Amino acid sequence: MNTESLEPDDIRRKIWKELGRASKDRHHSWRYPVLATLGSDGAANARTVVLRNVDATRQTLSIYTDARSPKAGELAKDSNATFVFWSARLNWQLRVRVTAHIDTESPEVQVLWQTVRHSAAAADYLGAAAPGTPYKGEQGGDAAPDGINYFALVSASVLEMDWLELGRSGHRRARLLPASWQWLTP
Repeated sequence: MNTESLEPDDIRRKIWKELGRASKDRHHSWRYPVLATLGSDGAANARTVVLRNVDATRQTLSIYTDARSPKAGELAKDSNATFVFWSARLNWQLRVRVTAHIDTESPEVQVLWQTVRHSAAAADYLGAAAPGTPYKGEQGGDAAPDGINYFALVSASVLEMDWLELGRSGHRRARLLPASWQWLTP
């Protein structure tokens, strides 16, 4: 796709369109971004996550996690994080700086859990042991007591996007803030 004629406002619209598609299409390369947080030891901590929902109007990205996971603890301590997306089809890298909020109790989370609990993914939020706990025993582990789940919604508010397009005739890069933008040297 030739995007050389696109201006940053067009690029911004295209980014949000691709993010929206990725949250619904399991085969979209942006469906599985890397999320980087500040680890409890002060070092960067990065992991692949699943993009679950995108709201272009509110400029938010959402993922699910176990409320006891290291990422949940890291985000509770410091809500600043960065998503990194790569698309070979577009030749785009997108870094998205966010502030994240962890929600375990709202009506929205309860509705989401009612859908997730009937899927194979429910087991991810029902284990007796927290993610990252040293493994003891048989594969699969014990389940949490009946009625207890550790499902959490992470809503990330976009602060800034750093868009990079790799091209044969040269690379292009822009910083996109919610209300402004600027070209950057690639």
